Amino acid sequence: MPTGRICSRVMATAWPTETVRVVAQRMAENDVGTLVVLEPDGASRAVGIVTDRDIAVRCVARGLDPTKTQVSTIMTAQVQSIDQEVPIEDALSRMATAGTRRLVVTGEGDAAVGILSLDDVLDLCTQEAASIGRLLEKQKPHIPV
Repeated sequence: MPTGRICSRVMATAWPTETVRVVAQRMAENDVGTLVVLEPDGASRAVGIVTDRDIAVRCVARGLDPTKTQVSTIMTAQVQSIDQEVPIEDALSRMATAGTRRLVVTGEGDAAVGILSLDDVLDLCTQEAASIGRLLEKQKPHIPV
């Protein structure tokens, strides 16, 4: 199954020059813990990812002022991405190799089109396991007591 089939197509995004406070407010408004940071030229290419943990560890814990600190200061700049047509198994392998729980999913021209999280993959596994369980239940021999 291609990665693009299970990734979240709704992404909350940020610009590198936005302040950490503005980004934290956007996370709260969208009820998310991760924002994809896009190129400021509007090309929709990811240049970073910022998480709620980045805000806590790289901004607040270091005593930086969230109203003045730009997202580019605390974001993870080495974006791990994968094309939407790549199989999920390859996406999992990439996550494991990179030691990350999220991949930016890209489409034509490396434009960010979604985000794949480990939770998305776990949800798929749970659904498939439930389907297998239902199949096995139907095939179980019914022996009267």
